[in-house]
Amino acid sequence: MGKEIEQLTRINLPKVDSTNNFCKDMLSFGDALEGITLVVADEQTAGRGQATNTWESGKGQNLTFSVVCHPNFVKPSEQFILSQCMAVALWRSISLIVDEARIKWPNDIYIGNKKVSGTLIECDLKGKEIENCIIGVGLNVNQKEFHSDAPNPISLLQATGKEQNKETLLTQIMEEFCTLYGQIKNGDTDTLRKEYMAHLYRKEGLHRYADVRGEFMAEIADVEPTGHLRLRFENGNECRYEFKEVRFILP
Repeated sequence: MGKEIEQLTRINLPKVDSTNNFCKDMLSFGDALEGITLVVADEQTAGRGQATNTWESGKGQNLTFSVVCHPNFVKPSEQFILSQCMAVALWRSISLIVDEARIKWPNDIYIGNKKVSGTLIECDLKGKEIENCIIGVGLNVNQKEFHSDAPNPISLLQATGKEQNKETLLTQIMEEFCTLYGQIKNGDTDTLRKEYMAHLYRKEGLHRYADVRGEFMAEIADVEPTGHLRLRFENGNECRYEFKEVRFILP
């Protein structure tokens, strides 16, 4: 796949319930490989999103894959940098195809106000270190229609009117990911965080959000190293949110 990812091991699966589940089983049986392992499924029958969400993906039409790494050099309190690593890798790769791509906190990729990619990250801690990290990605590539109750899906085919080469796209994503992962390993996290913020969905201006108190207008003040989103209200006050504590109200 290129000189930057020579230590990458790839596993191809024709069909699986979830690539993240496959990776968790692999780790539980002690089959963890050193370096980075990429597990790619042609068909995923029970793709998982954040919390109880599912991920719809037509057979052979999209990219559904998981990456297993062992980032013991990342503090557990700052594991969100791994989420940012994949988000920026996806953004860089998708931006070569469409101009309107943005990173929606915490790690979705949006084209305009529609979701083209989602990521689920699961980390295993051992003492004060991250022993294993599974990063599961669903990227809508060549799907023409969506039938689930997801509110705003879009594929690259729908956005551009052209079919994309999935293998070329996957190669690009993994090269970007491994480059960024190497930067983190060498201690350079600031560059990645700045790039993440620069391409953040709704990074400027007031927009509609909702929390347990109802809807409100706010602007993004910051995304902390812990992954918390800080919103600034119209009166200048700020509030700090964990994932699922605040909802983006889409147009």
